[in-house]
Amino acid sequence: MNKTLERIRAAIEDSMKEMDIIVESVTYKTEANYNFLTIELDKVNGIDLDTIVEATNIINPIIDKLDLIDDSYILDIVSKEKGDE
Repeated sequence: MNKTLERIRAAIEDSMKEMDIIVESVTYKTEANYNFLTIELDKVNGIDLDTIVEATNIINPIIDKLDLIDDSYILDIVSKEKGDE
């Protein structure tokens, strides 16, 4: 699975760089009988919901075209959580 996640990350990084977005992590987990492909994004000065939606609209077709994961999963695009600053 690690190689699959690396391929997904490599496939989306250039598109995210064009939006000045950093791909922090790509993970795949099973919770409560659901599989989650989680992509954590960040941006200088934070990332807002509109940017997450725009990034999702770019990432989703890239991942669909790659078709690397056989199982059903939920694509979860999230912003990097900031600690107390």
